[in-house]
Amino acid sequence: MRTSFNIPDAVVEEFDQVWQDEGLENRSRAVREAMQEYIESHSRLEDLSEDVIALVAFDYRHHEVIEELHSVQHDYQDVILNTSHTHQGEWCLESLFCQGTGERVRELTYRLRDFDGVNRVKIMVIRDN
Repeated sequence: MRTSFNIPDAVVEEFDQVWQDEGLENRSRAVREAMQEYIESHSRLEDLSEDVIALVAFDYRHHEVIEELHSVQHDYQDVILNTSHTHQGEWCLESLFCQGTGERVRELTYRLRDFDGVNRVKIMVIRDN
């Protein structure tokens, strides 16, 4: 299947450099692998039903969303055990150490993704029962 995407030039240039450095044969193969990783990580997130311990990390433009992000974190204080925050210029990096039901951690992750000022949200499930 052929398809097209609107992706910033800088992202495409960096992506091309990475797959070429890894010795992959072409961009299509790299995109297929990236899509498969995305599917696997999100399918696993959807399958979480028991209690989990997880790290949720995200970066964002502080001035655009800080009040809304604090509100979301307060809504999920039943699963957020600890937070860590650092400044990187106009961007902030935050990590949330979570323990609770997979459903609540999944909801938190999806809520964080709702903001335009949030760049990436990554979750690492450390333990699921």
